[in-house]
Amino acid sequence: MLSVDHVHHVPRHIVAVSAFVTNQQGHVLLVKTHRRSDTWELPGGQVEEGEPLDKAVVRECLEETNVTIQPKGITGVYYNAASHILTVVFYGEYVSGTIQIQPEEIQEAKFVALHESNIDAYITRPHFQSRTLDAMAKSSMVPYESWTVNPHELLGRVGD
Repeated sequence: MLSVDHVHHVPRHIVAVSAFVTNQQGHVLLVKTHRRSDTWELPGGQVEEGEPLDKAVVRECLEETNVTIQPKGITGVYYNAASHILTVVFYGEYVSGTIQIQPEEIQEAKFVALHESNIDAYITRPHFQSRTLDAMAKSSMVPYESWTVNPHELLGRVGD
């Protein structure tokens, strides 16, 4: 029996996605937002209710930068305990598009010749640096699947 002191709370977390995208020259797509203008970061944002993560990362990249990507796998999962935000980072292959920013949210977007040696010049926040460095390594990509059940149907899979 539960004690009177124990109250069950439904967890309230935000799920977000971001994409590590490189162009044909191997340059990384970075954005600078109005909210975090002190740093560059990977494009991304919140997942909408009921939206598969792979579709969300494609949508966010397109909305923020006008760049179409193809997700290839997950390079890391990160949790911000202060804001209760779970972020899933995808490795995304550049498909098409010329950079055009969404000016309400994005200040600037560009492809950068990003390396461990110059990451501090672009990405100033340590939690954004760690997820970018993990994505640069690409050695730990894991697959992602989305399903519906009753009947069971695979909606999508990335990581093959």
